[in-house]
Amino acid sequence: MPRLVPEFDYHADVEPHPVGPGPFGNRLEGTITAGEMSGERLKATVVGGGADWLLVGPDGFARLDVRTTVRTVDGAHVYVQYTGIWEMTPAVLALMDGGDTPTQFGEGYFITTPRLETGDERYAWVNQTVFVAEGRLVPGPRVEYRVYRVAPGDAAP
Repeated sequence: MPRLVPEFDYHADVEPHPVGPGPFGNRLEGTITAGEMSGERLKATVVGGGADWLLVGPDGFARLDVRTTVRTVDGAHVYVQYTGIWEMTPAVLALMDGGDTPTQFGEGYFITTPRLETGDERYAWVNQTVFVAEGRLVPGPRVEYRVYRVAPGDAAP
C-alpha cells in the first residue's frame, strides 16, 4: 500500500470575493495575496497572481480549483495547482463569516491534490511526484495545508 510522507507545509492568505449563487452552486473567488511553503526540500514564497475558485454545492461541500506560483529561496519558480473537496462545517462557515476560531486539521473533510510543475532541474522531482494535502482554515482568512508525498509501499517479503 502506498505511504504518505510529510513533504512541506503551505499556507495562503486569501482576499474573498463572493460571486454568489448561480446555476452550479454558490461561487466564491479568493485572491491569493501571500503565502509560503516550508519543508526540508522545498521552501518558497507565493509570487505574482493566484486565486482559489470555490464552488459550494447543495450538498454542503465546496469544490476547490486553486492556482498560484511560488518562488523558492534559491530562485526557482514552481507552478502550483490543486483541486479538492472541503466540507462547509458550521465552524468553517462561522470563520468565513468573520469569526475568530480556527478550524483544526481533521475537523471535517478538507482534502486536496496539489500538482507542482517546474522547468528548474533542481526541483524536477516535483514533476514526477503525487501529492495529497489536508487543510484547515484560520482567521485572516488563511488556509493552511499539511502536504504529503505519496510514496510506493514496501515490497512484500
